Amino acid sequence: MPRRIAIVEDEAAIRHNYQDALRIQGYQVAGYADRQSALSAFHSRLPDMIIIDVGLGDDVEGGFELCRELRSRSRTLPIMFLTARDSDLDVISGLRLGADDYLTKDISLPHLMARIVALFRRVEMLSGEQTSGTWLERGKLRLSIERMEVMWDSQPVPLTVTELWIVHSLARRLGHVRSRQQLMDDASILVDDQTITSHVKRIRRKFNSLDDSFDKLDTVYGAGYRWKTPG
Repeated sequence: MPRRIAIVEDEAAIRHNYQDALRIQGYQVAGYADRQSALSAFHSRLPDMIIIDVGLGDDVEGGFELCRELRSRSRTLPIMFLTARDSDLDVISGLRLGADDYLTKDISLPHLMARIVALFRRVEMLSGEQTSGTWLERGKLRLSIERMEVMWDSQPVPLTVTELWIVHSLARRLGHVRSRQQLMDDASILVDDQTITSHVKRIRRKFNSLDDSFDKLDTVYGAGYRWKTPG
């Protein structure tokens, strides 16, 4: 069964170009020009991945709103922004709303396809066929790659695919500093330093919402991040 990708893009020519390119790669693709038509189509079934533009016609923040609504329905749905808007504020906003990746439209088609494949690969690795698996335990933290679950003090932490990979990369090397580049490599993403910083801030907020004394995700200025050892 081919993977189903939805593209929400208001410019018809651009939308059709991406649809054609993805179909050539073997994906089943549906395109939507606005937020409401996409939400109506997703009412009964979500796609396997969604690619969203930020501005959708007169709905200048429509992509952000769509991302917010979809993330509230599924924490594991791969969501990717593909947009002409490239300011730091827009990138940070997209990631804060739960997107797994944020790309600009000047990206080449081969590079876009590689990012799509990488995101699907992460989903496959995190949500494999196993119903049980080895838990990585670090104090109050319990993380299972096979089950795609993260627990803090027996409470589930609603991480996205990218966020889970970052936590896994840090926690499995307890006390070791991981550079932003190493986190990008582990999570199969290619973004700037500010984007990794935004992911880390979002992860911290999610843990802090469960435990306001959470302090295990440490910033080592000029070097990267680490999951602190007990004590």
